Amino acid sequence: MSNNPLIIKSLGNVPYMTAWEIQKEHHAARLAGEIPDTLLLVEHPPVYTFGKNANQSNLLNPRDAEVIQSDRGGDITWHGPGQIVGYPILNLKEHKPSVSWYMRSLEEVIIQTLRSFDIESGRINGLTGVWVGDRKICAMGVRLSHWVTMHGFALNVSPDLSYFAGMIPCGITDKGVTSMALELNRKIEISEVIPEIAHSFQNVFGFEAFGYIGDQKI
Repeated sequence: MSNNPLIIKSLGNVPYMTAWEIQKEHHAARLAGEIPDTLLLVEHPPVYTFGKNANQSNLLNPRDAEVIQSDRGGDITWHGPGQIVGYPILNLKEHKPSVSWYMRSLEEVIIQTLRSFDIESGRINGLTGVWVGDRKICAMGVRLSHWVTMHGFALNVSPDLSYFAGMIPCGITDKGVTSMALELNRKIEISEVIPEIAHSFQNVFGFEAFGYIGDQKI
């Protein structure tokens, strides 16, 4: 159990490069002990991003989206409106200094969040992220420096899934993608999901409390 509260900042719709700079600033501040663990929640304008070891041939048709080379792990992914992107800035020395533990914990946050909406999800052995059957609903890619985390997860709430046809998601050819809206067969707002993510994050990582800075809604 962490003695410090988790700080959650909802930043709204932010270009990917702007959010990346915000992450770097928070990473440096967390490493210096100037801020507590923080979860940044954003939406992005349409953007395809490559991980460090991505195969760039997995981008098929970028359409109107930006294309950016990132320093996170993983292959190619897409971010856009209707998707909650979470960037945890955590010092794992105050939790558990283990990359595999951290990834499984992030997955558990999303699994618990989806369960609160009666969406049953889980893991696929050997693959990261969270899945509903063989359809990915949440992609993940992270970076750690001195055990402080960056990058994170992208949960499909109600995005335009046609953008996923412009790439081979994470380089996986035999799996599909889905969203909360598709699984629930109804319109769902990101503002409905943020409180559940906050509670699940608090529960999984053992924070005593969490607090919002700025507008809770994205």
